[in-house]
Amino acid sequence: MILNTGGRTDTVQYYSTWLLNRFREGYVLTRNPLFPNNVSRITLDPRTIDVVVFCSKDYRPILPRLHEISDRFRCYYHYTITAYGKDIEPRVPDIETSLETLKALSRMVGREKVAWRYDPVLLTERYCIDRHLKTFEYMSSCLSPYIDRCIFSFVEMYKKLETNMPELKPLTEEEKEILAVGMGKIAKKYGIFLQTCAMQGDYTQYGIYKSGCMTADIFQRAFGIRFKRVSHSGNRAGCCCMESRGLGDYNSCPNGCRYCYANKDHVRALENYRQHDPNSPLLLGHLLPTDEVSESHQMSMLCVSEKTLFDLL
Repeated sequence: MILNTGGRTDTVQYYSTWLLNRFREGYVLTRNPLFPNNVSRITLDPRTIDVVVFCSKDYRPILPRLHEISDRFRCYYHYTITAYGKDIEPRVPDIETSLETLKALSRMVGREKVAWRYDPVLLTERYCIDRHLKTFEYMSSCLSPYIDRCIFSFVEMYKKLETNMPELKPLTEEEKEILAVGMGKIAKKYGIFLQTCAMQGDYTQYGIYKSGCMTADIFQRAFGIRFKRVSHSGNRAGCCCMESRGLGDYNSCPNGCRYCYANKDHVRALENYRQHDPNSPLLLGHLLPTDEVSESHQMSMLCVSEKTLFDLL
C-alpha cells in the first residue's frame, strides 16, 4: 500500500504535529470526501504500508522530527517550488528559502528520495514564458545535485480559475511546445531527469519523459525493492501512478494558492485550520455519533523476498 500524506492538503507545512502524533499512535481516521459520515481507519504499520509519500511546499516544520517517521517507514518526498510570488502563492516561502530547505531535506534523506515539483506551469502577464525558463534554469542549477528528478505539468483550466485567477492566460499548444523545448534543454544541461505527470501531450522528443509521480519504478530505484505486478491506473483520469490512500481533508490548506484544486474556499480553509485539534485522529474535527467507522483494507504490494527490517519493526 502507498500512503499519500499530501494530496488533499499540506500536512507537512501546517499539520506536522498532528501527522507525527498519528504515526506515533499507529492509526489515522479519514473522512470520505463524498460521504462525510463514512470514516476509514488506516493502520500506520510498516508491514502493510510500503511507502509513505510526502508532498509539501515547506518542510521546515517537520525536519527536526522527520526521523520519527522515516526511521520506521520508507519515505519519498515531493517538494513543490515554483516561479510564483505572494501574488499567486500568498503563504508559501520565498524561492531562496525553499531552495535551501530542499537541500537540507536532501542531505538528511538522500537525493534519490527527493523529487522537485515545478508545477503547475501557468501563464500571466507577469509569469511569461521567458520568466519561467529563466527561473527554471536558476532553480535547476541550484537543485541538480539534490534531487532524483523534476516533475512538471501545465495548469488544468478548472472552471473556478476564471474567478480565482482572471489574469490567467490559457496555454496554447504552441506555448506548451516552446516551454517543453526550453525546459528539456535546461534539464539536459544540468543532468536532471525531467518528466510530466497526469498531463496530455507527448514531449519525449525534447527529453521529457511521460510517467507518473508515484510509480513502482521510482520507488524501486529509491529503496532497492521490488513490487509484485501492480496497477498504475492512478486515482484520477490521466494519472499513471500506483493507487494510493490519502490522508486529511480538502479545504484545509492555508497556503491560499490561487490555482489550488483542493480548496474551494480559502476563507473556509483558514477557519478549518484555526479549529484544528492536533490530538484528534481526524485532521478536521472529531468523530460524531452519526459517523460509521470501517477498517481500511490494506496490504503490502512487495514481493515476499523484498521484506526488510521495515516490515519487522
